[in-house]
Amino acid sequence: MSKNIFIWVAHPKATTMNAGTLCEGLADTYHETVEARSANVRRINLGDMTFTSELSGYVNTEALEDDLVHWQEAIAWADHVMIIHPYWWGAMPSKAKAVLDRALTPGFAYKYHQKGMGWDKLLKGKTADVVITADTPLLIDTIIYRKPARRVLKNQVLGFCGIKVKNILHFGSVKMATSQNIDRWFRQVKHIAVKASA
Repeated sequence: MSKNIFIWVAHPKATTMNAGTLCEGLADTYHETVEARSANVRRINLGDMTFTSELSGYVNTEALEDDLVHWQEAIAWADHVMIIHPYWWGAMPSKAKAVLDRALTPGFAYKYHQKGMGWDKLLKGKTADVVITADTPLLIDTIIYRKPARRVLKNQVLGFCGIKVKNILHFGSVKMATSQNIDRWFRQVKHIAVKASA
């Protein structure tokens, strides 16, 4: 049976018009690879999404805008999720983080138990790949900064909701990358796409 794969290009410049970012190019390779292997694909580009980032808490929250509802629907539909984003100030861009803040809501992504510290992971059974593009080299991010973006997304976001992360790729330094580096990154993305659609 064909897999349902949702690709979220979480770069603020990424739109259907294609701004030519590295994130978009890598996402295109992933998209083309899984589609060629008969996966059902949905894709949302952050730059095409319109919503407010305002959030005062998770009690009596504002109704979600259409683009956030569509994002939730894509997550719910997917067997596998691919998230790609640039690494700005130790994390994903604020607009991408606002999608998580607004759309990973109680009752959709998780549900706390009435007593104690436990919760139900409502997106359990799904898997994910994460790709991060950065000017920070992998070794520095791992040893000095202790990989904050990778840890948070794997454990405190996706893992918290029950989504099991299969692969996290950190590509950097983009600023210092040679054409050989970039070619290798595209091959790595194609490799995880083949595994995702198996």
